[in-house]
Amino acid sequence: MPDYTLTIDVRTHETGATVVVLSGELDHYTAPRLRRTLERTPAGLLLVLDLTELRFCDSIGIAELVFASRRTPVPGARLPVVGAPADLRHLLALTGVESLLSHHEDVDRAVDASAP
Repeated sequence: MPDYTLTIDVRTHETGATVVVLSGELDHYTAPRLRRTLERTPAGLLLVLDLTELRFCDSIGIAELVFASRRTPVPGARLPVVGAPADLRHLLALTGVESLLSHHEDVDRAVDASAP
């Protein structure tokens, strides 16, 4: 059986924002772990996803990104993401999910751009 590995690291930025760092593969097998992690993040605080080390994302993973986008503290705000690989950005554009996200070079810039 293939090794479906996803590492999820939850950090608190100095501003209080929650940063969820994903490394590995976000797919049918690993997406439920991300969902549980997101459900445990504090509501009302800025959520940033760091996708710099994400190697693969399938349609179930895309659905989890949509779920994550609904956890923004301001309704209708775009979810800040960092380091999305080019192939994932292409997939996000094709599916229309791109409109739910804002892309940034690093976590600090994502937090700064999302500050009220």
